[in-house]
Amino acid sequence: MRYVALLRGINVNPGTQIDMADLRGLLEGLGYTAVRTHLRSGNAVFTAERQPREQIEQAIRDRLRLPVAVMVRTADELRAVVEHNPLEVREPAKFGVVFLAAPPDREELEAIDPAAYAPEVMRLGERELYIDFPNGLARPKLPPLLEKRSKNAGTMRNWNTVTKLLELVETP
Repeated sequence: MRYVALLRGINVNPGTQIDMADLRGLLEGLGYTAVRTHLRSGNAVFTAERQPREQIEQAIRDRLRLPVAVMVRTADELRAVVEHNPLEVREPAKFGVVFLAAPPDREELEAIDPAAYAPEVMRLGERELYIDFPNGLARPKLPPLLEKRSKNAGTMRNWNTVTKLLELVETP
């Protein structure tokens, strides 16, 4: 089965550096095939026989000495993320999808007053949050609120990256 792995918080400071060649080697060492990475933000597509999230997290901890949360989606799940986007994508670089490790706590997130993060707009998906950042991502209001409210691990990718990953994961 084809998968995409999204690593949280890598290559954002000197203590979280993972070279993409090292990540590809790590995944191939786990027996995954057709491994490709995209950008330096921790995106990998590959083929595996079973759901690989825990195995990848453990290998990164053991071999690279980094506690990295990994969100994993199948090719079909990523296709559904794109197809079920509830918001208009006006500017792909200013539109983000937060991939969560587990379904969101809807009550918790819907309790956040939209006025606290306007003009940003958020909609909930199955295990994703769709967010429009009309003013860009330099100083967003919503991500800090989400960090305070949710204990659910997640990582965000802009729409350009999401659609490119879908293209890659659907191309063996």
